[in-house]
This record gives sequence, C-alpha cells and structure tokens, in this order.
Amino acid sequence: MKEVVCFGEVLWDLFPDEKKLGGAPLNVALRMKSWGIDSQIISSVGNDALGQEIISRIKEQGLDTKYIQINKKFDTGIVTVTLDQHSSASYEIKHPVSWDKIELQSEHKKLVSTSDAFVFGSLVARDAVSKNCLLDLLKIAPYTVFDVNLRAPHYSIDDIELYMSQSNFIKFNDEEIEEICNALGYKNNSLKEQVQFIANKTNAHTICVTQGKDGAILFHKGVFHTQKGYPAQVVDTVGAGDSFLGTLLSLLLQGKSSGESLGKACAMGALVAQEKGANPIITETMLSDFMK
Repeated sequence: MKEVVCFGEVLWDLFPDEKKLGGAPLNVALRMKSWGIDSQIISSVGNDALGQEIISRIKEQGLDTKYIQINKKFDTGIVTVTLDQHSSASYEIKHPVSWDKIELQSEHKKLVSTSDAFVFGSLVARDAVSKNCLLDLLKIAPYTVFDVNLRAPHYSIDDIELYMSQSNFIKFNDEEIEEICNALGYKNNSLKEQVQFIANKTNAHTICVTQGKDGAILFHKGVFHTQKGYPAQVVDTVGAGDSFLGTLLSLLLQGKSSGESLGKACAMGALVAQEKGANPIITETMLSDFMK
C-alpha cells in the first residue's frame, strides 16, 4: 500500500449556519484514504474543545491522529467562509493559531523519509515555526507535492518560488499560476506556455492546473493532458480542489494512466462542489455514475 504524508493546517470552516471540518492537507489526506492510500496528517490543534472535536472527527473517519500535536498556548484554527452569488468561497483565516506552531519531532523525520509522497501547501508556511518544520521535512522527503494555495496576505512570491524549486509535483489553479508567472516576469496568457515556464524553472516533472468549471490540464513526464469540466450544481467550492488533488495523486501513485487519473479527479472535484463542506463521502460507484 502506498503511504502519503500530508503536512499543514487542520481547522474548522465556519459557514453562516454551521461549522465543517477542513484544512487543505487534511482534505487531501481524507480523500486519499478513500482511494486506499495509507495517508497520515502532521498538524496541530489547540488544547480546547474545538481541538478535541477535530481529533474525534478525524478518528471517526479512520485517519490516524498520532502526528497531530496538542498546543497549550494557541487555539485551534478557524476560518470564516463567505460564499458569493456563484457559491465561490472566500476565507478569513485567523492568525496565529495552533497549526502555525507545528514543531519538528524525530518521528516526523522517520515517517516522511519512508513515504511515497509528502504533500504540503503554502498556507502553513505563513508562520516561522511551521515554516521551519516544513523546510526540514522537505530536505528528507523522497517525493514532494506542492499544493499552491494563495490566500492573501499569507504568502510571498519569494517563498512560493522556494517551495516550487523543491517540488516534484506542483498543483495550481489558473489564477494562481498566472499570478506567479507574472510576478516572476513571465507575461503570457497561454496556460500551456505558463506550465512550460514553471516546468523549466523548477524541474518539476508533474504540474497540474485546475480551471474550475472548464476542467484541468496536466503536464506529466513531458506530455500534456487535458480534461473538460463536468457540469455541477455548485453548493460551495470549499475543498473541491483538495479532493481533485487527492484523487489525481492517489490514482497516479497506483499506476493509473494520466488520462484516467485526470478524468476521475475532475469528476471528484465537481461532485464535492455539489455538496456542502470540504469532505463529503463519495464512493467510486457514485463517481462512475456521475461520469456517465
């Protein structure tokens, strides 16, 4: 069985009427587990009721919590989610919170060094403590997956460039790759040209760009693959990109073709967007019925 380690934020997404379990690395880990991957999450929660509830909920979903630290000084993370008229989400992310303070432990090094993939995002590196832990783990990870997650004001282009340079696999959305290319002095509206620019700059052999309702493009081992989007009745977009990445990475690690992996990933993203919250239960049967 393939083993993947996800590093970063676990938190509560606060909607106007309820709260939902979230955090991009956790969303990816949960989705990968549903594909039969042995997924682990390294994170931190506060020594509070919200943190205890996160631990309980993660255990209920069959994910190990032994690498989630309990921080006695900082609260469990919360994010206020606002949906626009098209059900696209924007986020107000509290800082600092417990997941900003993930401390490196010897067991992390052993776990990451023997993993098949190490998944991380840019948001967790907004604070020096978690950032330093991340940088240490990147040095020993055999295969690194960078889930670019630009959440203003919690990133810098210099940091993004650093993480891209240490990544084997990079995932953007179309707005993110354009912003980064422009910031690095590359002005070109062609998505494929933007991907090629990043590939040449970073040596990443796998780059994926999601395009919302228009699908996604995958550059894998020198070949481009494209997938049209699946029509969806969008409830909210929270976590759709995370389930997309979790599905794509799971299937590629299991030896599935690039085309099959990308097609199922796009369908998964659309299905998640039709549900409230980041982690709805979606079976392979539900997915194949939807794709028909």
